[in-house]
Amino acid sequence: MNRLAVQGKDYIHDPLYSRVKGVIPEIEWSVFAPKINEINRIKRDMNAVILGHNYMTPEIYHCVSDIVGDSLALAKHAANTKADIIVMAGVHFMAETAKLINPEKKVLIPDLKAGCSLAESITGKDVQLIKEKYPDTPVVTYVNTSADVKAESDICCTSGNAKEIIESLGVKRVIMLPDEYLAQNIAKETDVEVVTWAGKCEVHEKFTPEDIRNFRLNHPGVVVLAHPECSPEVIDEADFSGSTAGMSNFVGENMPQKVVLVTECSMSDNVSAQYPSLDFVKPCNLCPHMKRITLDNILNSLINLEHEVTIDSKIEARARLSVDRMLNGWKPLN
Repeated sequence: MNRLAVQGKDYIHDPLYSRVKGVIPEIEWSVFAPKINEINRIKRDMNAVILGHNYMTPEIYHCVSDIVGDSLALAKHAANTKADIIVMAGVHFMAETAKLINPEKKVLIPDLKAGCSLAESITGKDVQLIKEKYPDTPVVTYVNTSADVKAESDICCTSGNAKEIIESLGVKRVIMLPDEYLAQNIAKETDVEVVTWAGKCEVHEKFTPEDIRNFRLNHPGVVVLAHPECSPEVIDEADFSGSTAGMSNFVGENMPQKVVLVTECSMSDNVSAQYPSLDFVKPCNLCPHMKRITLDNILNSLINLEHEVTIDSKIEARARLSVDRMLNGWKPLN
């Protein structure tokens, strides 16, 4: 019989499994399904919402997340949610951002150790020092940063809107922190001078131009989509560069028969689940921080209301302002 029954329940015919059957084997689904059903039941009872980043594994992304997307999409939807409780299936800076936007709501992150190499590459004090070196220069800060850093910034950006944000300021020079590669890639697209910081994503900095050439050699006809946190040399080898949302949209709009997403490997699983007829070449550079989020700790977080995200009141308002400006448009400093 082509199905698995666990404790009398036919999980293989669960409608949720149809979303992921191309990337999750039946035997794994029999383990995931009871936890998924329980998570979905509890969140309904608690008026909770789960935000799932594109780098979550498919059972989280497709089966328990109410809102999915890149960091910009999650920030926008967090601002509009009617839920009482927000669970961030992502890393800590994302949970902080959700809390900044929703100060009255309870925001939970399933694992407090789900960090980010970019967020850890810079502190608020570092931003203060670079502002002293470049006075009167706006600080555009990647959303992949702590609230402490956001509080010292003028406006936030994501990889998807960085160029738009920078050019909206109407200035000749900006400080863009902390991702050096993203800043260099954006600088090539604009006439604005971009002052950079030496932060890097530990996933994307591993990709090399040789990797891209090998993809083409071993998979003739492959279309290469690369995240702008990769080095400029990698981006030069790619056919398209964009945020995770940008890459997903490219696939949906162009339907390349063979494609590689040069980014965290769960992204390919999630997009391929949506487009099973396409051939996805799957490089596997894992983000160890994203992979700390599991069905088990999401369930524990809901049951025990663990781990609540709080932000120091001394920086909260200033950090919120930089995010608000990203979402709602630049407002003069004075």
